[in-house]
Amino acid sequence: QRLVGGLYGLSIGRMYFGESMFSLVPDASKAALWALCQRLAGWGWPLIDCQQETAHLMSLGATVWTRGAFLAAVAELVDLPDGHQWRAEDVTPG
Repeated sequence: QRLVGGLYGLSIGRMYFGESMFSLVPDASKAALWALCQRLAGWGWPLIDCQQETAHLMSLGATVWTRGAFLAAVAELVDLPDGHQWRAEDVTPG
């Protein structure tokens, strides 16, 4: 086994702020984002801040929000309890 791609970010409450993605082989960052999305959805987290509108992210299903809607969602989500301990095995595809 070897690391072929991934991403990192910051979570506050139930809000995840994506910071960067990397890929050493084609589509590895897509697989990492998919795994994170599945895990967060399973925990009841409705939103990931991708920070940028890129063709890559849009191809993965990202949507653009108005600033007002985004700020309202962030204000609500950061105050919700996380309820989870982050571990690598939580988001590492098996």
